[in-house]
Amino acid sequence: MSYVVTVAFGGNREYEISLHDAEVDAMSKDQARAWLAHEFDELECTPSNPMGKVLALDMILNVAKYGGEQRFEQAGEWARQFARATAAALDRPAIRVDAPAFIVG
Repeated sequence: MSYVVTVAFGGNREYEISLHDAEVDAMSKDQARAWLAHEFDELECTPSNPMGKVLALDMILNVAKYGGEQRFEQAGEWARQFARATAAALDRPAIRVDAPAFIVG
């Protein structure tokens, strides 16, 4: 199975990252969650849950939002790593992360 992670920032500003099975399979769900948690902390994201519990979807959405559009526009290693972690965490072939709407579909 191949994976496609699309990150949207409103309007026509969407960034599609295609991944091969091997790229995603090389990262376990625990490794994906650890990478997302690390970036969540590094980017000083604000938890959306007032109780402090941070779910994988919250991490994905906040890391995309706080990481910023420029990182995805540059299509560098950080954006690919985000896509790998997102695909590994959710294990779905097509994922759309809408940062402004705060929705993962």
